[in-house]
Amino acid sequence: MRKNIAVFFVVILYSLQSFAQEKFGPTPTKEQLAWHDKEFYLFMHFGPNTFTDLEWGHGSEDPNVFNPTAIDCNQWASIAKAAGAKGIIITAKHHDGFCLWPSKYSKHTVRESKWMDGKGDVLKMLSEACKKQGIEMGVYISPWDRNHPDYGTPKYNEVYINTMKELLTGYGKFFELWWDGANGEGPNGKKQVYDFTRFKDSALAYQPQLVIFSDIGPHVRWVGNENGIIGETNWNLLDTAGFKRGEGAPPNDTLNRGNYNGKNWIGAEADVSIRKGWFFHPGEDNTVKSGATLFDLYLKSVGRGGNMILNVPPNRAGLISSVDSAALMEFKKIRDLAFSNNEFKGAKILKTKDAIEIHLAKEVSINTLVLSEKISFGQRVVSFKITGGTDLKKMDPIVSATTIGHKRILQFPTQKLKYFRIQFTGYKAIPIIDDIKAYFVP
Repeated sequence: MRKNIAVFFVVILYSLQSFAQEKFGPTPTKEQLAWHDKEFYLFMHFGPNTFTDLEWGHGSEDPNVFNPTAIDCNQWASIAKAAGAKGIIITAKHHDGFCLWPSKYSKHTVRESKWMDGKGDVLKMLSEACKKQGIEMGVYISPWDRNHPDYGTPKYNEVYINTMKELLTGYGKFFELWWDGANGEGPNGKKQVYDFTRFKDSALAYQPQLVIFSDIGPHVRWVGNENGIIGETNWNLLDTAGFKRGEGAPPNDTLNRGNYNGKNWIGAEADVSIRKGWFFHPGEDNTVKSGATLFDLYLKSVGRGGNMILNVPPNRAGLISSVDSAALMEFKKIRDLAFSNNEFKGAKILKTKDAIEIHLAKEVSINTLVLSEKISFGQRVVSFKITGGTDLKKMDPIVSATTIGHKRILQFPTQKLKYFRIQFTGYKAIPIIDDIKAYFVP
């Protein structure tokens, strides 16, 4: 339960006891609620592509190209923690089929490389580092495999399930399993018919607490772009019947906004890379996004009710580069400065027919509001507007918006204000607002 304005309920038409605490529509599981609270974590694309300057490997690369001579997963985890990231999701196997662990079900792994004389295991190193730093870990396991001889045959689905089992039973608990929808040809020129139902059932049998990402979930959805931007209207609801992962997925604008009356709770995760590419490329140091740019993306992802997964690819030494690390620290500094002083702390809260009023003891300078719904009871707010002023008799428009969900961050030109009114202009059911805070962001 958040402090300051701790769980006050907006009772618009009926009594709190009779109506407000009844769940409305699809609601998140406890695992999805925990996922929403993570808000920001890192993605790490790492593998042969790091050394070949490719984004999608061919699967025919010599395993010996993978040789991160100074790899330090403790550095990755410590930088992630210092940046305020709640975890790291690693590309355990990308489309080229190369496994960052010595899988029994592949001959294209770290075991076949000269790195650490074939005795290395990136997954083990990262798992231990994340535990040491107190952050969580997740895995990306591409179903597409451009190396495995069984890809394109019914046998491969069993191979894929076995590779998942190795990861999900051998390296501790993961918070998220990431599925890419790519489905190209394997070494025999054939495409695979993926058995995603079995994949899902198997993964959850090994780790029931997992949330699984893909463009149709089942738990977390792609947002239809790789720019890190979620729609200004964002429903955590999605209809998946009749759709597939990859080709056959819902339209990108639907993934970006969700479905107003969607039948499934599937939150939005915005993926973006700190660099131009997803894997490290030596010539892209000048494309690293600044802390200010990352903060803007944070406002357009976490600030629109979803999560932000930021790709920070290790370099050829096996380290996060200093330019990437500096940008992450700048991003953290900006967030800390922005949200350090809640101007609504100690404010007087009034509830009216369809609005909340906030009365402050004195005028304050404000340019940012942060609102949250109590999403365990469903996502209810369709639209709202905020007015304010120094006199209750003269309240001027400040900003209007649509959905709230887990968190909505709204920015506007700095104003000196003493009174605020949040009026709900559209709602599916009585809004239950969990938290409201106000800030002056320099």
